[in-house]
Amino acid sequence: MEQITNYKKVASHEAEKGSFSTCLLLYSGGLDTSVMLKWIREEYDCEMIALTINIGQTSDNLDAIKQKALALGAKDAIVYDAKDEFAELCAEAVKANADYQGGYALGCPLGRVMISKLAVQFAAEFGCEVIAHGCTGKGNDQVRFESYITTLNPALKIIAPVREWGMGREEEIAYAIKNGIPVEQTKKSPYSYDENMWANTGEGGEIEDPQLIPPLENILKWCNTPKNAPDQEEIVKIGFEQGVPVSMNGIEYDKKDLIMLLNKIGGKHGVGYFHLIEDRVVGLKVRGVYENPAAHILIQAHKNLEQLVSTREENEMKTLIDQKWAYLVYGAKYFEPVLDNIRAYIDEQNKKVTGEVTVRLYKGNCEVVALESPWSLFDENLATFNKSAAFNQNASAGFIELWNLPQKTAYQLKQQLIKETT
Repeated sequence: MEQITNYKKVASHEAEKGSFSTCLLLYSGGLDTSVMLKWIREEYDCEMIALTINIGQTSDNLDAIKQKALALGAKDAIVYDAKDEFAELCAEAVKANADYQGGYALGCPLGRVMISKLAVQFAAEFGCEVIAHGCTGKGNDQVRFESYITTLNPALKIIAPVREWGMGREEEIAYAIKNGIPVEQTKKSPYSYDENMWANTGEGGEIEDPQLIPPLENILKWCNTPKNAPDQEEIVKIGFEQGVPVSMNGIEYDKKDLIMLLNKIGGKHGVGYFHLIEDRVVGLKVRGVYENPAAHILIQAHKNLEQLVSTREENEMKTLIDQKWAYLVYGAKYFEPVLDNIRAYIDEQNKKVTGEVTVRLYKGNCEVVALESPWSLFDENLATFNKSAAFNQNASAGFIELWNLPQKTAYQLKQQLIKETT
């Protein structure tokens, strides 16, 4: 097929024709990567290995995806179950109270970490010199995949056909039909999604334009709208050990099972979806609708428990550390050395984040209503408004005088200087 763009390869990690024999394709089974499988084979005259990673996406038939890749000419097709491994990244996100710019729990950025690590491993196993992905030139994921893959193995090269070929969706469909590539639908839904167990990201259509109100009933895949959520509240009790969620309502769960169960419970109650004006790594400002009900419940519970067992100074510092963690993970910096230092701080502070948190879910609201922990800094004898000999109120006036001294001194000096200059 004749290329119709003026795309020029300028980065040293971009693969050139004739320089390799085997390519590993990050394969989703959708239109883009299915067209890509044949297109790369023809354009680069190489063998193709298709790799599909299961990180908890619910909408994919993974066996059918594997068979489709083989039918389209892949030399081999691998479907790898990484749900347990990915759940460990999700647990790290809980300890860091993951939140990018107002409710996004970083499902897609964490998913790219997992996929990239496994892509590098399978590339080595199958002798692939090149890895191909289906990201566009305007998104964050191209930055994540290419940064992580070349960090983990600088010898690997990259192909990003969507940047190269210049085909829009209609041209891709025409190419697919011409080349016998199965196309499920020829009319594009206005919305596109990226899903794993930690989040479902919706973009396109009315979501793109901040002036429009997105019709959530047509967009949300996991969550009810509050209007359609049950009229009955639900109480869940989440157990934590050193910052990691381990149980719900007294029953212990594997991390992945707990996450997927809470997605269903939270989604039923309309909890954990967000409209977000997002600053992309490449400089664009976009809007997305993010569904992460389990993440929202777990992070709200964790954050409140963390506040109970930590001092004011610890909580203040943790807020800053968490924000930096989120921006680094979002910005394709998961293997940046400073994140090791940040992670060490987060792990240390979470050593005492153990206990149980009771959460009320009702029509879009997620309220932490009770907490208990052996590390709790709450002392009833000190905090009660009833008479207590444990708190020496006689000391309060002296504390106030010293606490207020800088403010009082500065204010009085300012007033004196104003009088002298008028």
